[in-house]
Amino acid sequence: MHRWTKIALRIIAGLIGLVFIVYISLAIYVNINKKSLLASISKELNNNINGTMTIGSMDPSFLKGFPGVSVTLNNVQIRDSLWERHRHTLLDAKDLDVSVNALALITGTIRIDRIGINNATIDLFTDSTGYSNTSVFKKKREVNDKEVQSNSSSAEIRRIILNNVSFILDNRLGNKLFRFSVHKFRGKMDYRSDGWKADARLDMLVNSLAFNTDKGSFLKNKTMEGGFLADYDKKTGVISLSEQKMLIGGDAFTLGGSFNVAAKPVSFTIKIGSDKVLWRHASALLADNITAKLNMFDLKKPISVDAVIAGNMGHGSKPSVDVACVVKNNELNSPGGSVDGCSFNGFFTNHAVKGRGYNDANSQIRLYHFAGSYSQIPFFIDTAVINNLIKPVSSGTFRSKFPIRALNKVLGNDLLKFNNGIADLDLRYQADMVNYQLQKPIISGIIEIKDADLDYVPRKLNFKNSSIGIQFTGNDLLLKNIRVQSGESIAYMEGSVKNFMNLYYTAPEKIILTWQIKSPRINLGEFIGFLGSRKRIISSGKKKSDNDFMGRLNTVVEKSRVNMHMQADKVIYHKFTATDARADLALSGQGIEMQNISLKHGGGSLIINGLISQKGNLNNFDVHAKVANVGISNFFYSFENFGLQSLTSKNLRGYLFSKTDISGSITDAGKLVPRSLRGTVLFDLKEGALVGFEPIKGVGKFAFPFRDLNNIVFSNLNGKFDIMGEKIRINPMLISSSVLNMNVAGIYSMTRGTSIALDVPLRNPKKDETITDKKEIKERRMKGIVLHILAADGEDGKIKFSWNKNHD
Repeated sequence: MHRWTKIALRIIAGLIGLVFIVYISLAIYVNINKKSLLASISKELNNNINGTMTIGSMDPSFLKGFPGVSVTLNNVQIRDSLWERHRHTLLDAKDLDVSVNALALITGTIRIDRIGINNATIDLFTDSTGYSNTSVFKKKREVNDKEVQSNSSSAEIRRIILNNVSFILDNRLGNKLFRFSVHKFRGKMDYRSDGWKADARLDMLVNSLAFNTDKGSFLKNKTMEGGFLADYDKKTGVISLSEQKMLIGGDAFTLGGSFNVAAKPVSFTIKIGSDKVLWRHASALLADNITAKLNMFDLKKPISVDAVIAGNMGHGSKPSVDVACVVKNNELNSPGGSVDGCSFNGFFTNHAVKGRGYNDANSQIRLYHFAGSYSQIPFFIDTAVINNLIKPVSSGTFRSKFPIRALNKVLGNDLLKFNNGIADLDLRYQADMVNYQLQKPIISGIIEIKDADLDYVPRKLNFKNSSIGIQFTGNDLLLKNIRVQSGESIAYMEGSVKNFMNLYYTAPEKIILTWQIKSPRINLGEFIGFLGSRKRIISSGKKKSDNDFMGRLNTVVEKSRVNMHMQADKVIYHKFTATDARADLALSGQGIEMQNISLKHGGGSLIINGLISQKGNLNNFDVHAKVANVGISNFFYSFENFGLQSLTSKNLRGYLFSKTDISGSITDAGKLVPRSLRGTVLFDLKEGALVGFEPIKGVGKFAFPFRDLNNIVFSNLNGKFDIMGEKIRINPMLISSSVLNMNVAGIYSMTRGTSIALDVPLRNPKKDETITDKKEIKERRMKGIVLHILAADGEDGKIKFSWNKNHD
């Protein structure tokens, strides 16, 4: 071995031995002077407090602080001067390890390099007046670098170790409560003239982090494990915490922030974030009032989230809370249902409007580029905003394009059943929210439905090859470019509802839907469902929100009124055919009001007004009709002979002019209820003829065997019928024809009860054809032999003719 190497090793060994000898000497010194050292340490520590610090006992623990000298202080308590009033001990430690500088100890001074607190409670208390037990510590004066170097004693602690320590910050004035159960804490301090730096690791449980105890705690009952770097700037009074990784509640976060201890009151900013955390795990880190709102939602996959909490420790102060999150291809569950493939950028703040404070009423949730699929209905919301978490109001823009049959799954098919077609929605909305479901939304925008095939269930109607344009503008609803087809019927429609948005929710019975309808062809038989009462919607097990929507829509349809202004080139109903039809119809839950219906039929025209009242399976009608120049044969054929059995369209010729006021009942199938007709018919038949009418032919068999009663021509025939169910009263009527004249009056019954008096002069009317004087014709009418005949029911139910003995 080289000679100089040997010399160096000997020197090093000597130095080590010297240090060891010195350390043994110090140990012997501490052990011998334990009481005096305890007094010195107590004196040094008490120099920096306004109150009392008591130490139960002191035991040397040299190895803990090697090469310094360490002692363990047992049962250490620090109390401020007003402890008797508030009873909050600032420090109550079972074990407190203190390491002092060995070289300083030799010179007779005490320098504390390390302190360890074990099995202790640190309670920083501030009462409602603002007094704090931290006043136990004296405020240090400013010192320069020279004084720092020349000072014989310093209480600056280089290392801090905590084991099983309960830390409490109870600020009654600021309404704040921090409570931490520190399992382990290891901190290293580096002091300099302009401040200090700290490097620490901790493992603790956050029992409470309540910046406002009325609102609840952040990070409640969450574990925290990790390290942090702190830097204190003496000039600004700010403690800065650089962002470091931290496990919170088992999830990886970054945690940072700052505390301005120079501010009065102390202000703070805490930043916390994670690239991958579950929604419920993230919401659980916030205060109870915020967590309760956020937990009404849930996302199945982890999300990225960042939060900033800022405030101060002043009386009644509340922190600002700002949260940002990024959601991609997730599954969202909410009170309104589930959204698949959900993506959005979300933001939350509790100070949406500057100057209105940090509270629920001033809170706001903003969602940008919100996309997803609800019950297989894809949608996109460019921006959605929820303001005021006490009385939430939501607004946004909603876009979607989807096959309309997907609505069956959402809405059920009790009111509308969608079979085919495409819906395209571009809507802006604003709505109150109850339990975070939209309530009474105010909507503007456009809905377009094309190539639709759907069933309107309550009326048993099917519409195919239909298109609908719906526009919400202001409070009004506009229906444009609508084409509907049901069977052979086609209609082109434009509609509107004034003040729709307000009345929809508050007074659906006041809603009036006005239609302008044009059609090349309408078969009324295809809309026979409107004759029956609407079928009530029964819940089909859909979600409450869906049922509420359908229930409200059903109420609107049931209670609202529809005014229809119609023009149809051709109208068909069973055997009835008309052209150039015009009609004003008013539909409501009670029935159909017909106004100014005009149409062309049988070479003439009809004008109809009336009402159809819907009651159960029967529909009562009250009709006022005027008929002008209508072919009577066609007319009777179209209306199935008005229920008459013996007189049919085959028996009649001529042109009818009539005024009818009649009421009756028809079934849901559109069939006339037998014997339900009531009313009067005034008629005038011009150029009329009675062909093959059996009752007249029956009279002719024995009264006019040589006259042609098979074709009786009338120049003018008028009269009045009173319809009374199964019976028709024939008011006294003069019949003048080419074959015979007669006076007729009586009752015609469709069952039994027929009794018709006929006065038939045997004089042949042909003898008077050359007479032009009407008075003379009238005088000659009943001259000669007159047969008084009674047509009445026989025992076999058939009409029998006999002499009328009571003809007067």
